[in-house]
Amino acid sequence: MGNEIYSDFSQKKLKIQRSDKAVAAAAKLFMERGIEDVKMTDIADESGVGVATLYRYFGTKPRMVTEVMTYLWNEITELFSGVFDSPEFLGQTGLKQLNDLMRMFIVLYQAHTDFMKLVGEFDRYIIREQIPKAELADYEQAIVNFYPVPEHAYKQGLADGTVREIENFKLFYITYAHALLEMCKKFVMGELLPSDDFTTAEQELMTLIETAVRFLKKDV
Repeated sequence: MGNEIYSDFSQKKLKIQRSDKAVAAAAKLFMERGIEDVKMTDIADESGVGVATLYRYFGTKPRMVTEVMTYLWNEITELFSGVFDSPEFLGQTGLKQLNDLMRMFIVLYQAHTDFMKLVGEFDRYIIREQIPKAELADYEQAIVNFYPVPEHAYKQGLADGTVREIENFKLFYITYAHALLEMCKKFVMGELLPSDDFTTAEQELMTLIETAVRFLKKDV
């Protein structure tokens, strides 16, 4: 019985190691070439995990793509968490914390263009492949996982008197987060209309951020 349990545990551990390796390899390829141009055989070659094993672990390419996008969002959240958990950040007023948090979208636009392009491509991929909403629960959670950070900043602002109380802060934050994210995705796609001029992209993002911060600021 003991040997059977050990064997079962070893097989599960090996599966996790192989699937993690495949996801990391796929993430690299998607960032470089996009989702459509990467085949499961490409991921197999990059990761050293056989194609048959990939299909056994993930079932379909859309499921693997969803797993990769969930992984990438978690990586982005982890990257920013190191900044927003720092004593320097937490030592600021709640209003200043919220301002810095929203400026994160400018950093995403400036420094993580490939990721922003991939997020936009995945939105279209979801529709094209008709990925069921139930299969996107972990992906959505990876995005929502960041919400406690701005919520904490808002509560800090209420406590230190820099932020006014609003009826539904979560709705407020989601509204501006959606708007900023969609703007970033539009900007990284490039100019499409004759009137488009994305040389002012950062100013447009800052205008929306300043509007949000002014709305939050408590009058003294």
